[in-house]
Amino acid sequence: MALLEVPVIDISPCFTGGQSERRALARAVDQACRDIGFLVIRGHGVPATLLERMHEVSRRFFDLPLVEKMRVARPAIDVTRGYIGLDEESLARSRDPGAYGSDLNESLMIGPVDPPPADYAQAPAAGRHFAPNLWPAEPAELREIWSAYYRAMGDLAATLMRLFALGLGLPEHHFEASIGRHISRLRVRNYPAPAVPPQPGQIRAGAHSDYGSLTILATEDKPGGLQVCNAAGQWVDVPIVPGCFIINIGDLMARWTNDSWVSTLHRVVNPPVEQAAGSRRQSLVFFHNPDYDAVIENLVAGQPARYAPTTSGEHLRQMFMATQNG
Repeated sequence: MALLEVPVIDISPCFTGGQSERRALARAVDQACRDIGFLVIRGHGVPATLLERMHEVSRRFFDLPLVEKMRVARPAIDVTRGYIGLDEESLARSRDPGAYGSDLNESLMIGPVDPPPADYAQAPAAGRHFAPNLWPAEPAELREIWSAYYRAMGDLAATLMRLFALGLGLPEHHFEASIGRHISRLRVRNYPAPAVPPQPGQIRAGAHSDYGSLTILATEDKPGGLQVCNAAGQWVDVPIVPGCFIINIGDLMARWTNDSWVSTLHRVVNPPVEQAAGSRRQSLVFFHNPDYDAVIENLVAGQPARYAPTTSGEHLRQMFMATQNG
């Protein structure tokens, strides 16, 4: 029977289990990725103190006056770095070009904190995937904490990609050649408590699927949260479990698996009116993306390919541009 709710899975066998335990875990992950495209993981090994520091320093940034946040504003519409304000993005446009014009969140975004050698990072095919990060002057410790978190998420993503390989019946280290110089993004989204009623059709984040290989999300249990559209077409709440991460696969991984795994529509809804005052919500979102020159083509033996081959970098550039206002 297909999963219609997001499962909670303990991935500690990745670190402490034998081969049989890891393969059993991989089967559970494979089912989640085939049926609903989402899972919640515990036993991941990321220190709780790092998560706490990330949330705290990020809230302090978003509490700054707008003029201060704009000092690190995104420099160009095709550069995934810096501050993006409340009226600058509509995630639903990645699926529906006519979707409502703005999501009710603001964000700060960085890319790789340990860039590869210049001949790779600055090659013509690299585009702007290794553009410099824009670090705010305040809070002063934000750069250090965000950099540590980015590295921790990169390590966790590599663990999950090994688990994904096993789930797909591939050698455990199959994806390593494609993610050694990954072009992942760390983006913290702040969903302010609404001061005025939303416009018709306007929500905190419109219905969309993510673009890359996988997403690692740490969020808060506040009114107006994350929902996923299951195989029955129902919007169901994603459970917020203390100390756990929410994982979902993106369009690139679905394409890589010839749609054997599903990149599922999800959204962030508005809080009920009576709970609006206490609904400020912050999400730490790590979008894991393979190397820009990694070739994305059908991995499933015996199936005709549903998509032409592409590269990670080109796929991501096209998807990001589709959502930007202006």
